[in-house]
Amino acid sequence: MKTISPDQIKENFIELIGKEWMLVSAGDKEKFNMMTASWGGAGVLWNRPVVFAFIRPERYTREFIDARNEFTITFLGAEHRKAHSICGAKSGREIDKVAATGLTPFFTEAGNPVFEEARLTLECKVIYKSEIEEAKFLDPSVFPRWYDEKNGNAHIVYIAEIVNAWEK
Repeated sequence: MKTISPDQIKENFIELIGKEWMLVSAGDKEKFNMMTASWGGAGVLWNRPVVFAFIRPERYTREFIDARNEFTITFLGAEHRKAHSICGAKSGREIDKVAATGLTPFFTEAGNPVFEEARLTLECKVIYKSEIEEAKFLDPSVFPRWYDEKNGNAHIVYIAEIVNAWEK
């Protein structure tokens, strides 16, 4: 992996996140988890390169994010769709996702999990988080469509500074 500046990323994040999906990982060498996400984005906020990720409070990975206020976002490529499917459908509370996916973890200097198979990895430090609130929707049709007993609780929005980036 080659270190790059966040402003050198040429990828289209709408394509990356919406179609390829991303792996959100958090924790440390002792214990970590990863989950597939297809909601989020990247840009500039408060004069910093940032990502924003949406994590439901019941997701196991959220516990690791909240414990360290750090996470990584990994883009694996279409050839790893099966790993994304496993990480999106199964809980790390119940299975060993590394064994199930065959992904090869290693850890950044800061101790965050990343994967050898990644083609692009972002290491992020949370600078803001907030729970989505039904009362703040200007379009009242959105909240009931995405938040209920079937879909799950309202997401927590994490805005995180991209502190490191690597690409193959």
